[in-house]
Amino acid sequence: MTTETTHKVFDLPRDFAQWLDPYSLFAEMRAESPVHRVRMRGKVDAWAVTGYEEAVFALNDPRFSADLEAAPRIVAGLPPERRRNVLMESLLASDPPDHSRMRAIVAKAFTARRVAGLAPRVQEIVDELLDTCAADGRGDLVEGLALPLPIAVICELLGVPLARERFRNWSVGLAMPPADGATLERADAARAEMSEFFLEQIALKRARPGEDLLSALVTAHANEDVSDDELVGLTIMLFLSGHETTLCFLANAVVTLLTHPDQLAALRADPDLIPRAVDELLRFDGPVARGVARFTLEDVPIGGTVIPRGEMVIVSIGAANRDPARYPDPDVLDVFRENNPQIGFGHGIHHCLGAALARLEIVTALTTLLRRFPDLALAVPVADLPRHPGMLRGLKQVPVTFTPDRSQ
Repeated sequence: MTTETTHKVFDLPRDFAQWLDPYSLFAEMRAESPVHRVRMRGKVDAWAVTGYEEAVFALNDPRFSADLEAAPRIVAGLPPERRRNVLMESLLASDPPDHSRMRAIVAKAFTARRVAGLAPRVQEIVDELLDTCAADGRGDLVEGLALPLPIAVICELLGVPLARERFRNWSVGLAMPPADGATLERADAARAEMSEFFLEQIALKRARPGEDLLSALVTAHANEDVSDDELVGLTIMLFLSGHETTLCFLANAVVTLLTHPDQLAALRADPDLIPRAVDELLRFDGPVARGVARFTLEDVPIGGTVIPRGEMVIVSIGAANRDPARYPDPDVLDVFRENNPQIGFGHGIHHCLGAALARLEIVTALTTLLRRFPDLALAVPVADLPRHPGMLRGLKQVPVTFTPDRSQ
């Protein structure tokens, strides 16, 4: 066991998730070592975990913190105004006991019953969105379905007014900004505007609570030790995780199926396979391909080396989900795959609270798409599909063609 890997140092560029095939580099990294140094933005300043077992270990071991404050070297390089913000008060960037306290409050409000109760409305939204393009015989599945569906659903769940373009601009500013000055300023502006918006909505729910999720959170907030900043951070986190990742996943899933006609045919023949296929599609090409950041609270032995205290660690979800030590034929899409514990929704205490909602939306959208458009096809080669900048693996457009349906 060593304190410094002697393996090759890999470049991990910020636009990695936008490559047509990042998985070949994942495979090269994983074959070299399940844990090694990576060069980010031109300098060696992080570690990458690429093996499945090692990723699960890192996502569960309390010595790997989600709080940036655990890495003083990295914090020291940030301007003071970016060291803490409202999103750092959320579940995504906190550890127990604060994480446990906040997660318990959200879990009380974000129940399986509340999600299941949305199923008829999700189906209505999908039908309405597809009705608008059915007669045209062509369309953009991002603009027509993958973008508006999760925005509409999360707004309905939270009980806040739907303002599609405003929410879209905010989420792009926060979830997908490249690391340059202008876009960092846009992220700061988006964060401030969202905080102001949700503070107003929280005040309205306090005055007149309803049956929605935000009212339930406000009620829980009144009875628990949760600050206003934490409540706003939780709400923004729910919005972003309930919108941007679902948007990216749905677009990726449709493209994956359209480029694997045998698997698509299997789902058309047996739509009951679609819920199982969601796990396989998430394993094969999920939105959080590059990974999630953790910070070591002490020296941690993992994958044949020791990561020192205070280091940044990228737990590579995409690499772990294609680890041949865990999955037979990991680069093969198999909608019949069993024993598929993919970690696209995270693992351990940070497992996505909105996983059930995302599944509901994806299953409903895919089932309806395949039923209504039996000859759905990409209108351009997959290599020509424009991809989003930033951290998430997503698509700006997915132009498709199909036989027009003018019966609506």
